[in-house]
Amino acid sequence: MAELKNIENYTYGLAKIFPEAEDFLPINGTDYVELYVGNAKQAAHFYKTAFGFQSYAYAGLETGCKTHTSYVLKQDKITLVLTTPLNGDSDIARHISQHGDGVKVIALWVDDARKAWEETTQRGAKSYFAPEVEQDEDGEVVRAGIHTYGDTVHIFVERKNYRGLFLPGFEAWQAEYNPAPVGLRYIDHMVGNVGWGEMNTWAEFYARVMGFANLVTFDDKDISTEYTALMSKVMTNGNGRIKFPINEPAKGRKKSQIEEYLDFYGGPGCQHIAVATNNIIETVAAMRDRGVEFLYVPGTYYDTVLDRVGEIDEELTRLKELGIMVDRDDEGYLLQIFTKPVTDRPTLFFEIIQRKGAQSFGKGNFQALFESIEAEQARRGTL
Repeated sequence: MAELKNIENYTYGLAKIFPEAEDFLPINGTDYVELYVGNAKQAAHFYKTAFGFQSYAYAGLETGCKTHTSYVLKQDKITLVLTTPLNGDSDIARHISQHGDGVKVIALWVDDARKAWEETTQRGAKSYFAPEVEQDEDGEVVRAGIHTYGDTVHIFVERKNYRGLFLPGFEAWQAEYNPAPVGLRYIDHMVGNVGWGEMNTWAEFYARVMGFANLVTFDDKDISTEYTALMSKVMTNGNGRIKFPINEPAKGRKKSQIEEYLDFYGGPGCQHIAVATNNIIETVAAMRDRGVEFLYVPGTYYDTVLDRVGEIDEELTRLKELGIMVDRDDEGYLLQIFTKPVTDRPTLFFEIIQRKGAQSFGKGNFQALFESIEAEQARRGTL
């Protein structure tokens, strides 16, 4: 993935440097996100058609892989890997049986995968696998992994001696069907849901084991409605390129979205992937035309939004038509919208975000967002 070498030339959602984050684990960015899915061929078609991802690489029976099939999709700096087992007696198959389709691997691009593994395991991380060298005619990739919340893992990927397409064992995936991209650029953040009382445990894990800093904390007074609540801590690495909000349930009158997720996913896991765009109106319009379903935002939200956020560049009527929300912090504003779950289980979904200076996470939209999610929960009979 030679394009990753130029990643430092791109603007990320958080350009700040966080001095309180330790430097023993420098991370250059998100390398790839791997989802274990029931049918990778069909899932790839969905992400190409609905989200505008492009065919990139492939591994399977035709490349000598006898245990699973993986399709690699790209859009700008985002790389998705969709993996399906080729038999029912495997860890991949068991993961899908318990969790349904979901994120297994959040891979992080580092300069030294051996050192990243050593530093994190010495600080208490459980090893997923020790450093391995993978080679082909294009050079070598070094990878190593650690466990994090639930069955989710981080894999450290070192590419400095590799000139190939993606990873050894993959070949180029040539496909005639490649709908145009929709303007998704990079992963802004990825949110993990953990169990009751586990938020601080995992926030401390990222601080101690990976040197992350706590960027912001939301409690049940910030994120609640009449019925449900949650708490969240946003953890970030030193250069701000990796941001992991960690959510846990909070007591409420009814079952929160976090509890619903934990029930249907079968434990902690990645709740949503936030992907950035430079023009959220064009991106969301294109995704709607392709059949992506978004959460409904009540029209009354827009009656007072400008009183709260002030002047914005976009036409409010167009934002209202598409259901895009707006929030402002001291450094600018952001626009955001959330898909409905992209699986039959009410678990994984996506956020589309455009930052215009703001480095926050839409706190002013939490009330409207939660009410929209609760409406969907009520339809599902899980509220």
